[in-house]
Amino acid sequence: MSYRIRPDRALDDEVHKAAAHQLGKAMAVLTDRPQGLHEAVHTARKNIKRVRALYRLIAPIAHQFQQRENDRLRNVALTLSGVRDATALIEISHYLQATAASAEELHALARVSDLLTARRDRMAEAETDLEDKARAAVATCAEAREALKEISFNCGRRDTARLFQKSWRKNVRKALRALSECHAEAAHIESFHDLRKRSQDYWMHHMLLRDVWPAAMHAKQLEAKALVDVLGRYLDMSILADVADREPHLFERNDDHARLLEAIISRRQSAREEALDRARWVFADKPESEARTIKRLWLEAAD
Repeated sequence: MSYRIRPDRALDDEVHKAAAHQLGKAMAVLTDRPQGLHEAVHTARKNIKRVRALYRLIAPIAHQFQQRENDRLRNVALTLSGVRDATALIEISHYLQATAASAEELHALARVSDLLTARRDRMAEAETDLEDKARAAVATCAEAREALKEISFNCGRRDTARLFQKSWRKNVRKALRALSECHAEAAHIESFHDLRKRSQDYWMHHMLLRDVWPAAMHAKQLEAKALVDVLGRYLDMSILADVADREPHLFERNDDHARLLEAIISRRQSAREEALDRARWVFADKPESEARTIKRLWLEAAD
């Protein structure tokens, strides 16, 4: 697996290899589409997220490059988000079905899932330019891969260790700020969205630097991924509730609409509490202490 930065290799080579590999995978899946265009879009967006997380890790010594390429990749991911966002609502409706409290609720949620699937299909038919967007995304990823040739760090072992210390500390501080905002009595949904983005970075940064202490980094990576998943469920349920309020015409039966909202209210509160509990554990260490540990581990692994 090439999504890693190895301590015994030159930083330039490792960053170029990891980013180019993910961009190449995005280009390949959007071109070949082994499971269809919509699944290809979903996979390509995950590849792009990994590249953006990598660039945030090296941002302290490549600020302009990181900002420019992050904007480029964020914009191309946004062009591919429409139908994928609708698909996420279908997936969260399946989760609600799996946790149904009664047979009546299960049947109502199954009907809601069918309605959401029909809604997604209508959106897909209306998005007549998705083929053009996919081709444009391939071209943009090719441009991003070419841009990698512009950047060189010339970092020695200690310079690289200090880079990761600084970047790690900054990213964990951002996560803790978002977590603090999520604990507020009137926490805005954007705070949870921000916490999920920072948790994704944290998860991916553990993947990238896992060679410094494979067992411990893998364990923390799994904890961060579980947090990302719970936050994703919480956010998707919130979005589904908004869609249900904005588009009541979707529902053929009023009781289906009511049962959906009841299910969301009960599961969303549980997901919120679980997310906050997991986040407290994942981000339990002080940013300065954890960043120093990353620096020390990197230096030891690089020797």
